[in-house]
Amino acid sequence: MIVVMQKDASPKDVEHMVDRINGLGLKAHVIVGTERTVIAAVGDDRKTHKESLESGPGVAEILPILAPYKMASLEVKKEQSVIRAGSLTVGGGTVGVIAGPCSVESEEQIVQSARAVKAAGATALRGGAFKPRTSPYSFQGLKEEGLKMLAAARAETGLAVVTEVMSTEDVDLIANYADVLQIGARNMQNYRLLEAVGKIDRPVLLKRGPAATIEELLLAAEYVLNGGNPNVMLCERGIRTFENHTRFTLPLATVAYLHHKTHLPVVVDPSHGTGHTYLVPDMAVASVAAGADGLMIEVHPNPEHALSDGYQSMNFGQFDQMMRRCRKVAEALERRM
Repeated sequence: MIVVMQKDASPKDVEHMVDRINGLGLKAHVIVGTERTVIAAVGDDRKTHKESLESGPGVAEILPILAPYKMASLEVKKEQSVIRAGSLTVGGGTVGVIAGPCSVESEEQIVQSARAVKAAGATALRGGAFKPRTSPYSFQGLKEEGLKMLAAARAETGLAVVTEVMSTEDVDLIANYADVLQIGARNMQNYRLLEAVGKIDRPVLLKRGPAATIEELLLAAEYVLNGGNPNVMLCERGIRTFENHTRFTLPLATVAYLHHKTHLPVVVDPSHGTGHTYLVPDMAVASVAAGADGLMIEVHPNPEHALSDGYQSMNFGQFDQMMRRCRKVAEALERRM
């Protein structure tokens, strides 16, 4: 249910209703909007009579939440959320650009990448320190040493750091170094991990699984939101279909659809979504045109010698050209990059 407070409801009224909701065995989430405050009462409310809440002080009305994803729904929050983490802003008319190599390979490599992507207009640095790989014999990442290198790149450039967390045991460690924690496609439905990042004070970038529906993606986000972390970004990175001309199929209709269903910002990853460097610029431009709130792009100093995903990584010159094109589209739509 949604408890919609009156415009003149006092903080004491809101606190009273939060206590009342919690007393009914539900979980209260206070959402302050531009015009009024609402309280999402989440949980099994089948035995709860809304009449018992309607008479509360400062209450305007009680509404049901029809979507299965409660906190992520536009029913709960009408305004689009804006996520900020250091140099990175995603949403609210700002297109955040997260760029960098798939894997952190050396301090020189990641610092050089950070300088280049910042010069081209990126607002955050990506780089994997812990790498989930299909083969156990593939490069698995430098782990904490890689995190230290990412921190060194941030100190050099001021770019916010976005990196992946793969297990609950690593959440606190990675949160000590990173500004945004990424949940990769393979872990989208790792519910213990989602609960763990729901308890931290770092924004979360949640990638769609290759075989996940949009509802499953939103319900995965719900785990994080329900844990108390409101700063969630959804990432479309392509799904697995019968087509084989690209690594995955990148459905940009997802962007528009999500904007009609959720207040959470939407990021697009055309690097994973296509799997081919030559396709990334066009799909990045198309993503901005479709209304994406952010882009996630793989960029490497020398893609031919990258330890992972070189075939879909851009070099510095290609990334700079792509950013120039994307910026023109963003400006035409009265948005910022």
